[in-house]
Amino acid sequence: MAWLETVVCSSRKKVDARFLRILNSHQELKRRQDGCIAAWAARSVDGQPLFLVQSLYVSRKNLQEITKLVSEKMDSEYGSLESFMAGPPLVGIFEVDEKEFLKQFQK
Repeated sequence: MAWLETVVCSSRKKVDARFLRILNSHQELKRRQDGCIAAWAARSVDGQPLFLVQSLYVSRKNLQEITKLVSEKMDSEYGSLESFMAGPPLVGIFEVDEKEFLKQFQK
């Protein structure tokens, strides 16, 4: 079973474009790590500064290690993601069948 991290967050006014670029940088670094199956970020289609960020990891250990690495590396360069957010994010961690989950994207 794989571990799916899902984050829903909103940015402060006038920083949404920069926030999305930084989110995408975070996700790209995650994708390059062993143990990360996939990672992506998307903005709401209704024009609101609302974002969905998801990462799929091989295991809980990979999730923890990669999250720590990305935070240490990216926060020193851009500052913490929280500094761009309008409020606290909604975070969920789910255990999913990797093959069934990825099959949904192949249709």
